[in-house]
Amino acid sequence: MTETTFTFRVDEELKNHFKATAESLDRTGAQILRGFMRDFVHSQHKTENEYDTWIRREVQTGLDSANAGRLVPNEAVEIDFATRRAETRRKLNSGWRHWFGRQKLSLIVKKFTIILK
Repeated sequence: MTETTFTFRVDEELKNHFKATAESLDRTGAQILRGFMRDFVHSQHKTENEYDTWIRREVQTGLDSANAGRLVPNEAVEIDFATRRAETRRKLNSGWRHWFGRQKLSLIVKKFTIILK
């Protein structure tokens, strides 16, 4: 394996404490940093693999559910989200008045309504 140099800036006090700690373990700072880098790369790959497995399982569950006829009609979804939008508007109208004047709040609600539609 080809080796290369990795240079970065670090606070001098941190560097001195790190070096002293590494020496107390009878290791070089480079050995410890290489270990940290390997562990980091390994943990990221593990996390990516776990997420990939999870998302594939979720998609398959959804496909299986749809194939079995367990679907939510569009009308029901529209009603549910219309209810959510109305609740959000109610909260905006009642809870934000103390932060903004009525005129500013009205503009915010109108802009927010446009986004929600």
